[in-house]
Amino acid sequence: MPVPESLSLAQARRIALAAQGFADPAPTGVPTRRHLRRVLDRVGLIQIDSVNVLQRAHYLPLYSRLGPYPTDLLDRAAAHAPRELFEYWGHEASLIPVDLQPALRWRMARARDDAWGGIRRIAVEQPELVARVLAEVREHGPVTAAQIEQDTMRPSGNWGWNWSAVKTALEYLFWAGEISSAGRTSTFARRYDVPERVLPPRVVAASTPSEAQAHRQLVEVAARCLGVAAEPELRDYFRLSAAAVRPVVADLVADGILRPVRVQGWSQPAYLHHRARLPRWIRAATLLSPFDPVVWERARTERLFGLRYRIEIYVPAAQRVHGYYVLPFLDGDRLTALVDLKADRAAGVLRVPAAWPVPGATTDPEQTATALAGELARMAGWLGLSQVAAPAAGDLAGPLTRALGAAGARAVVVG
Repeated sequence: MPVPESLSLAQARRIALAAQGFADPAPTGVPTRRHLRRVLDRVGLIQIDSVNVLQRAHYLPLYSRLGPYPTDLLDRAAAHAPRELFEYWGHEASLIPVDLQPALRWRMARARDDAWGGIRRIAVEQPELVARVLAEVREHGPVTAAQIEQDTMRPSGNWGWNWSAVKTALEYLFWAGEISSAGRTSTFARRYDVPERVLPPRVVAASTPSEAQAHRQLVEVAARCLGVAAEPELRDYFRLSAAAVRPVVADLVADGILRPVRVQGWSQPAYLHHRARLPRWIRAATLLSPFDPVVWERARTERLFGLRYRIEIYVPAAQRVHGYYVLPFLDGDRLTALVDLKADRAAGVLRVPAAWPVPGATTDPEQTATALAGELARMAGWLGLSQVAAPAAGDLAGPLTRALGAAGARAVVVG
């Protein structure tokens, strides 16, 4: 379907969702590496997060686009040779296609200037420690921080920030690209190794592009994955600076890679990628991770879907509005519900602490609940859980409880 110069909000949504893979045909059997590669081409990178109340965040974008799939499909691509993904700072900590590694070497080269203050300081104040840690990784990798830590006192402080000096040195070396991640342990700790033992030889041997060339490549990936986007979203995808991105956008427009378009209700100029397509409809019915590219740039989420979405895992319980780990429900081309979920693995139950309709959603709550009940049953099965609990709270709790009960064999309601 041809894309006009001026887009309605519904058209912009369909373009954005198609770019992210939601207009692609569903696999007819068990998803394979071919399906994985298709999703990676759509999303560009997969954000990592350590919260495991439902499922690790990096597994969810593939589920949202492919349906139930074997998670070792992603594990093999990220942690076993020949690797297709490597871990680095893309959009926060991310799994990124290995062919983009050269385009991120400029960020590695700036570690002494751009890395967090604590890990920058150790490179300046304790270079001998950094060199010793690098030597340990070279000799013994892949290795975790715990395996090479010596009798280094850990400073007290907030949870998550009481790193030892060895761990801090490892994180500096990781930022600088002198070591990489060979995968994660069952407790989600990085296993560090040198790049030549992690990355495919062709990637290690690839020439390093100029910083301008690298920024152009990253912005074009972001534009392709977003479909239609304002400039702040193009730079947010890989956390690039405005000063670096603005001339790149101008060059991409001049070269016909991007086309300026108007989007209904957007005050900012929008740019359409030349490969973007406008499908007649999106027929999705799936839950999205809080770290899915569709929703991670909050201003874009609000402009496209009319949803002011926030992650509340770091908000005190008494101040949360929708819950702890809340997933948006994509129904067609709209976000129609927010569901707080928890995998109770010991009991084999997918618990639903709360379910809410999206404010302003035009869909009937009963219809939303019926579609959501089917998706919850599907997700429960993927997670190896046998039951879906009735929601404990939220304005959609009543309709969803009825829909789960009507689902019969597809979902068992437990109190």
